[in-house]
Amino acid sequence: MSTKNGNGILALLAGTAIGVGLGILFAPDKGSKTREKIKGGFDDLKNDSLSKWNTLENETMKKFSKTKDELKETVEDLLSHSSHEAEDAISFLEEKLAELKKQTAKLQK
Repeated sequence: MSTKNGNGILALLAGTAIGVGLGILFAPDKGSKTREKIKGGFDDLKNDSLSKWNTLENETMKKFSKTKDELKETVEDLLSHSSHEAEDAISFLEEKLAELKKQTAKLQK
């Protein structure tokens, strides 16, 4: 995901730089107008970059949130299952202890 978006941003930056360079070379306007156009191009680039960054940030946050929720659910399920298993083991051990106490009581008589 990051490589794909990173390549897209690099391509956008390279395309903008090439476009600005060609615009300057072939500009029939005065220097002040050309500078305004360049500034406008950089403003557009900045806005596009911010928009892509915000989109990437939102997508990443959604994925991490989903992963976090799934992990939390998995841990809760594991703890719940482990708790039931521990209760079963304790019950089994209590039964065996009671049997051993009975056997010991018989031997002591």
